[in-house]
Amino acid sequence: MRRGAAFLALACAGLLTGAASAAPASRADAIKDPDTKAWWKIAEALSGDDKDGRDTGSAGYDRAADVVVKRFRAAGLQPAGDGGGWFQVFKVHEAKVESEGTQVRVRRGDAFTTLNFLKDITVRATDRLASDVDAPLTFRGYCGPNDLDGVQGKAVVCFNTKRAGLPSGGQRISGAAKAGAAALIQVDDPYFTIEPPRWPAAYARSVSIAGTPEPAAATLPVITMSAGAFKAMAQGSGQDIDAVLKAGGAKQPLTSFDLPGRLVAHFKVTTRDYTAKNVLSVLPGRDPALKDQTLVLSAHLDGYGYGEPVKGDKLYNGTLDDAAYVGTLIRFADKHRGKPLRRTVLFAAFTGEEKGLLGAHWFVDHPTVLKTGIVADINLDQLRPLFPLDLLTELAVDDTTLGQSAKAVAGPMGIAIQPDPEPERSLLTRADHWPFMQAGIPGTGFIFGYKPGTEAERRYREWYEVRYHRPQDDLTQPMDFEAAGKFNRFFYGLAEKVADADDKPAWLKAPPTR
Repeated sequence: MRRGAAFLALACAGLLTGAASAAPASRADAIKDPDTKAWWKIAEALSGDDKDGRDTGSAGYDRAADVVVKRFRAAGLQPAGDGGGWFQVFKVHEAKVESEGTQVRVRRGDAFTTLNFLKDITVRATDRLASDVDAPLTFRGYCGPNDLDGVQGKAVVCFNTKRAGLPSGGQRISGAAKAGAAALIQVDDPYFTIEPPRWPAAYARSVSIAGTPEPAAATLPVITMSAGAFKAMAQGSGQDIDAVLKAGGAKQPLTSFDLPGRLVAHFKVTTRDYTAKNVLSVLPGRDPALKDQTLVLSAHLDGYGYGEPVKGDKLYNGTLDDAAYVGTLIRFADKHRGKPLRRTVLFAAFTGEEKGLLGAHWFVDHPTVLKTGIVADINLDQLRPLFPLDLLTELAVDDTTLGQSAKAVAGPMGIAIQPDPEPERSLLTRADHWPFMQAGIPGTGFIFGYKPGTEAERRYREWYEVRYHRPQDDLTQPMDFEAAGKFNRFFYGLAEKVADADDKPAWLKAPPTR
């Protein structure tokens, strides 16, 4: 969102009064609840245009991090980063497929059809990505082990399913590489409506912690393609492509067939190295018997930065993902200024979540507090306050006693807790609690829940279709501020309950492993 441009448009329309240089009015001015008002002002401070979308390692991220440090310090927290400072710094490596200099086409005889990079296709960025591909095209269904005979030297097209019981993306990649494919093209499932495909892609970048081995088959071009582009590519194949897509969406058997033409592509890859940083602080515990135990409260500060424009806007502000919920951490710290809890509480604003949970992984592997003393991580992400709050989905609700604690807090507030009704989205593994859980530390996160077929579901689906990882996740988007405030109060109560309980959180099931 470019707020200056939005303000100018309103001014020209006669909808604003006063000096032309005045700043746009804050939506917080209309919020009645003082805590929610203060929370939204933090969201404005962290996700305004001046923070440039807070991309990992960027100057905009640093400006946002400085705001967080200022607020943590004002709340009386102590720094918990490297060397007694506020930041935990680590090196990262980036590979990027540049739009300028990259060309992907389908050749049929002497005719070429160009596929729109980032709008219809994107490609996994690796240091060793093959720079050129010229290969015949073949469709091989779900690209399971029995689908890949005879694909050596070919560009293999697969149905990009996320359905349980069918090959995963990793299995498709390893299978295609083992079979000697020249490229792998994964076609969107337009029937995966619980989280529909979104185009354009912001960019084609991979960021990893420095020293991390490259992904499997790093030279293999792994391309993602829209269903519309696949239809255009498959013209002349003699196949009913709409029927193929529908069958894939229903997990029905898919027949292999060759596609007319060849994939002809050139990829321009650039690399760079830089640093990323978490913001870490602690509220020391007051109970001599429990203060050596640490409850981690986390949210991610990073966003997407600038990317491919959507409706003329190229700034991905990331207001609900996840600036607003760093604000929830800050508000909780404000409430406990001079009021410590029994256990120590570590406040973590992680970086690199959007690039693969990098900051959380780095902290878990290089903790700045005693790792054996970390009792749990309660993570704030994936939260969309778009409708009244009477139902919360809790990730891993039955895996640890954190689920029991959450239900005890939610019940008196009129909030029901349910397990994840859509496990195929893999939300459990897509947020910063996951590295903690892999290390054997209880963790959890929450999602605003809804009943199927309701207006709440419509608003939730619309958000993922229109705003998720888009510039439209900005400060102007629809919000239910009463629901936002109610969730924050639930979180405050849960964090206090866990931090003050006689017993630390415990596993009820075997923890996951890396």
